[in-house]
Amino acid sequence: MVDKKIVKIQFVILLLGTIFAWGNLALETYNYLNQKPCQFSCTAGNVVNPVFTPCFYGALFFLTSFILSAVMFKQSRSSVDATRS
Repeated sequence: MVDKKIVKIQFVILLLGTIFAWGNLALETYNYLNQKPCQFSCTAGNVVNPVFTPCFYGALFFLTSFILSAVMFKQSRSSVDATRS
């Protein structure tokens, strides 16, 4: 059985990582659309499109991991509630 505390910690870390990744991508996209240089960019130099940067793929990876972690967290909570009944 998976320890509920570890699942909760994993959930929080992935939530924070997802927020950071999408926030970074939003800033990069904002700078790209306003033709400003990206100061905190995943890529140095010319950015063709923010969708083609490592930040975008990292954000997708974090989002997928967070969704799977949320499912695990929900299942761990329901299994704990079922054992209490």
